Amino acid sequence: MDDEFNMSMRKFLKQVGVTSQQAIEAGVRKAGAGASGRTFTAKVVLTVDGLDVEHVVTGKITGPAA
Repeated sequence: MDDEFNMSMRKFLKQVGVTSQQAIEAGVRKAGAGASGRTFTAKVVLTVDGLDVEHVVTGKITGPAA
């Protein structure tokens, strides 16, 4: 793979990571004490238009301690 491809992919993945973290933190703030110590299942579905790509990532996120 070439450098331009690698850089564009890294830029996209960084944007995904940063904006996803911001969205999760906003959800936790909105939930307030209701998120404290709870475990939430998270799911990300990645698709790429024009390519036969669908990638699913699931995991657990534990809310902040009380």
